[in-house]
Amino acid sequence: MSGFDKGPILVTGASGGIGAATVRQLVTAGADVIASGRNEKVLADLAGDTGCRTLPFELSSEESIREALEGLDLWGVVNCGGFGGEIATPMETDIDVFDKVISINARGALLVTKYASQSMIRLGKGGAIVNVSSQASLVALKGHISYGSSKAALDNITRVSAMELGQYGIRVNGVNPTVVMTPMSAWYWGREDIEGPFLKQMPLGRWATEDEIAAPIVFLLSDGASMISGVSLPIDGGFTAC
Repeated sequence: MSGFDKGPILVTGASGGIGAATVRQLVTAGADVIASGRNEKVLADLAGDTGCRTLPFELSSEESIREALEGLDLWGVVNCGGFGGEIATPMETDIDVFDKVISINARGALLVTKYASQSMIRLGKGGAIVNVSSQASLVALKGHISYGSSKAALDNITRVSAMELGQYGIRVNGVNPTVVMTPMSAWYWGREDIEGPFLKQMPLGRWATEDEIAAPIVFLLSDGASMISGVSLPIDGGFTAC
């Protein structure tokens, strides 16, 4: 079912929890993985643990992305790099923060898709791209004007890219996770006034783990998903279904 012998898979955001879990699961499945992220020490440790290759570049810079990816043979991509920004209402938002969130989460993923797809088309073997979006793109969440907007844009990038790249045998899908409770997210989602009411609305009533997000990403890259393209798959314990 895996089919991970077709070529290298690039994972951005690999120095974060979901990205690193995706790298580990892909390597276990037999994939040749290239890990990218901001924290080069974490990437080096990940490479030591898994045998993956590393390729740091800056998602906010087209020049950095182009220099890293032009001429690089790729079969797959996981756009997992992202920036959370701020918790703010539309009335309070810092537009500079908004611009940075959009620049990394939407523009950065589009630029990676732009240059990676050129490689896939050149090689003529098809390919698969998975964009890591969020439940915040599917429903309105308080305080998420910047992050939710960036991920809604990413969902549209997924759909349009699936339409445009299908003729080359390249599938493009997205996943829309709920919160993974890490120290970085606990400052907000771990608050008693936020966590309790939110989980009460979720049918499964708990936060996701990094591996629970990574596993569907790996599936969407695999031959088992060979007829799936253009979808945005919620991994949210049923939250957006309610």
